[in-house]
Amino acid sequence: MALAEIEAARVKRVVGSFVQKRRPPPHIRPKLDVGYRVTGQSVEIFKVRPAWDGGPSETLEGAVAKATYVRARKCWRIFWMRADLKWHSYDPAPEVASIDEFVALVEEDANACFWG
Repeated sequence: MALAEIEAARVKRVVGSFVQKRRPPPHIRPKLDVGYRVTGQSVEIFKVRPAWDGGPSETLEGAVAKATYVRARKCWRIFWMRADLKWHSYDPAPEVASIDEFVALVEEDANACFWG
């Protein structure tokens, strides 16, 4: 089930603003950029780089962080991608009450799980 329209708009506003602040200057973006997507009840933040063996238009995405809304509990579950390329619960704070708290955790990155 997808996020309600009002929830999706809030997520896009909050996460979009955060990603916009994290993006590198325009002249660097062809080599490194940051983006996000909302799919169903999840929002994912990722890095974008050119493919090392592809043409100039091919890009690779590297996962940074993911939050999934659990409607029954009214909370966001937080995940980070480990070297095994699987999403794992972010143990210092596996759940937060709002998308703003998720963005604050990713920004702080106290354990260097998200940005490395």
